[in-house]
Amino acid sequence: MDSNYHYQLIADALAWLERNQKKQPGLNQLSQHMGFSPHYLQRLFQEWVGVSPKQFLKHMTKKQALERLRQGHTVLDAALSSGLSGSGRLHDLLITTQAMTPGEAKRKGQGVKVNFGHGQTPFGEALVAWTGRGLCFLGFCYEKDRQTTWSEFTEQWPDARVFEDPEAAERLLDKIFTGSKTKQLKVWLRGSPFQLQIWEALLNLPSATHCTYGQLAKFTGNARASRAVGTAIGRNPVAWIIPCHRVINSLGTLGGYRWGMNIKQAMIGYEAATAEL
Repeated sequence: MDSNYHYQLIADALAWLERNQKKQPGLNQLSQHMGFSPHYLQRLFQEWVGVSPKQFLKHMTKKQALERLRQGHTVLDAALSSGLSGSGRLHDLLITTQAMTPGEAKRKGQGVKVNFGHGQTPFGEALVAWTGRGLCFLGFCYEKDRQTTWSEFTEQWPDARVFEDPEAAERLLDKIFTGSKTKQLKVWLRGSPFQLQIWEALLNLPSATHCTYGQLAKFTGNARASRAVGTAIGRNPVAWIIPCHRVINSLGTLGGYRWGMNIKQAMIGYEAATAEL
């Protein structure tokens, strides 16, 4: 069986666990639903997700989300009170960000060479794109088809010269999702000053912690700017790297997510479970 089949099987398992979260199903129930033996499914789930179904399910609960939210509030306040550096760390991957100048942003990528490609990630197929100055787009295709994700990419870079490079895309995605303290990832961002402010704040929020739209709005100096914060999060050009999936509602519910709620749930469960390993 190929990797695409295995990924689809695990994606279906994650979606079923999300739908049945309140019932707290065991491995046997999941196995019966999927039509595989418990031993086989446990091994495959561990291989693809990094934790067992039980561990993953544990960290999908509202109680856990609220606890991480409380932790995130303290961590975010501490990080932001010391000033933003414009860089952050995600799973031991060192990230440096550089914003486009106003003139570059206005030209909408005109004259810029952008390479792109599709590849597999722990959260399904993704479209990744980069320039000579760094990563500029990362979006997921599992809950949106390829064409929709492609349209969102080209909307951001309408006048760029694009070139497909599947092999380089696979290498870049492997670097992003396996991470290493010795690897540097450069990200080239296009956004308004407000959007850049929100994205940089999220880069300072550690893995497996959460914050709310209101907390981010308060950081900007306008506690009533929650809607603008939501818009900035929805325009995040590099999913997972800028961890907008860590922003949830104040009651511990997930809120929305540009690339689909199943993917957001999988990201949150994955981060929370692996943080304890």
